Amino acid sequence: MGKLVEVSDAGHVRTIRLNRPEKKNALSQALAWGVVEAVDAAARDDNVWVVALTGSGDAFCAGLDLSGSDPYHPGTPMTAQLDDIGWVGNFVLALRKRCDKPVVGGINGVAVGAGLGLAMATDVRLIAHSARLMAGYTRIGGSPDAGLTITLPQAMGYERAMRFMMENRTLTGQEAVEWGMAGEAVADADFEARLAEYAEQLCAWSPITLRLLKRGIVKSYESTDMEQQLRYEVSNIMRAFGSEDGKEARRAFLEKRSPAFKGR
Repeated sequence: MGKLVEVSDAGHVRTIRLNRPEKKNALSQALAWGVVEAVDAAARDDNVWVVALTGSGDAFCAGLDLSGSDPYHPGTPMTAQLDDIGWVGNFVLALRKRCDKPVVGGINGVAVGAGLGLAMATDVRLIAHSARLMAGYTRIGGSPDAGLTITLPQAMGYERAMRFMMENRTLTGQEAVEWGMAGEAVADADFEARLAEYAEQLCAWSPITLRLLKRGIVKSYESTDMEQQLRYEVSNIMRAFGSEDGKEARRAFLEKRSPAFKGR
């Protein structure tokens, strides 16, 4: 098996690719932290002006690998300080707060749960026509994490964010554009080329200009504390998963049946 995260450079564009196609890039601990580490490395590299984040195979990221994975922790001082948030919160902190370079999301396929959170943490998104976006938390008895309570209302407004998650909607390429989740839908056959072209196009501008632009916009959304919000998300999802209904939802999901909820 190759590396879980593939990194490549073309000019001033760094492409970070989730590379677990046999699992539709579902997030193991190692893959999740690998993405965070790759974004942090791009943020530190002065030769990188623009970051593109995408998936391998036919998926962007199918969310948390519910089959389980070996425990993993990168053990760096930065992540050690953020253990109460974990990798789900570090997606937003790395892509929005620690990386002040534009991050282009290349949503080449399905993005669900924390995978959707990773997609929505990027600054702008191109989406393949066949790609499907779904929160999925209600289906497994959870509540949103990975920054989705921040990024979805920012992208589509309060009511649409509520409807999208409460109704467990699935949106495909052009629908996602209409709902504000992406800026451009691209034919599947043209997707890789268009993602590379768009990221390179941004390099025509001064990297200083782009970084200051992003800093200003991110700062404008921090009237509420981002880290406090991420801790609130994690607290909520732990409570949801620990409930009887949460456990029943996951059993029903794995057994491919309708859950029987009791409200406790």
